[in-house]
Amino acid sequence: MNTSSYRGRFAPTPSGPLHFGSLCTALGSYLDARHHQGAWLIRIEDVDSQRSKAAHQTSILHSLAAHGLQSDEDIRIQSRHLQDYEQALRRLRPHLYLCDCHRKDWQAQAHMGALGKVYPQTCRQNGLGEMPPQRTLRLALPAQLCRFTDLHAGLCRYDLTTEIGDPVLKRRDGDIAYALAVVVDDALQNISHIVRGADLLAATCISRVLQELLGYPMPQTLHLPLALDAQGRKLSKQNHAAAIDDRQASANLLTALAFLHQDCSGLRSSDSPQHILARAAARWSRASLPDISL
Repeated sequence: MNTSSYRGRFAPTPSGPLHFGSLCTALGSYLDARHHQGAWLIRIEDVDSQRSKAAHQTSILHSLAAHGLQSDEDIRIQSRHLQDYEQALRRLRPHLYLCDCHRKDWQAQAHMGALGKVYPQTCRQNGLGEMPPQRTLRLALPAQLCRFTDLHAGLCRYDLTTEIGDPVLKRRDGDIAYALAVVVDDALQNISHIVRGADLLAATCISRVLQELLGYPMPQTLHLPLALDAQGRKLSKQNHAAAIDDRQASANLLTALAFLHQDCSGLRSSDSPQHILARAAARWSRASLPDISL
């Protein structure tokens, strides 16, 4: 299947069933990979032990398969590879610090940035010690401007100090943070292109800092517009977005294609998901994607 150097992935967190917003992201990443004769992988990002549930993992994989979206390689389950993230943490040791703050203690004095409240570096002068358990580990970001070109959003600029803030890489409860795990996984799986929702556009800066510190390649990114609910909120598991109906897979795909402004002419809900995906991959157009509004 993989006749090019393109390697893409869809990486859901199993904290709820697949909803329409997730389907749009999965479909966009799949079609971009197929259009460029690349491989498409599924990864289960379950390092968040509190939110991740085995039943949701099963449900998500069933929904993807029902829609014809199947991984070209074995599915990577993050919770089975915790040693990879711990090894990366050890390599990052010179750039980490212990954080004793509770969110309620610092958010009141913090300003809003591109990814939410910006951590005010309260604990940056702490020593690292022996990296004990039940202590939060943060990455000290350099005081500089992050620039990158997204394949849809174009040139992006973020000030790491005022707009991003030092991210957590390991939580107080011992869980590895998404920010680190996703970078390690993308490197180990040789991911060349990341297609995901626009809410993670600014998070690319954290990834690029980590990739540079760890000596990893920097995949190209393409961020898709977000599907919103009636209140204008991103469809998400936290907002209790409704699960998609796997019995209407072809209709769901056509609705997602229309949301992504792709050519659906000649396609019907009576067509098989496989037929719809093959036609849609041949017609896939990044230039037709709707503008991103954040």
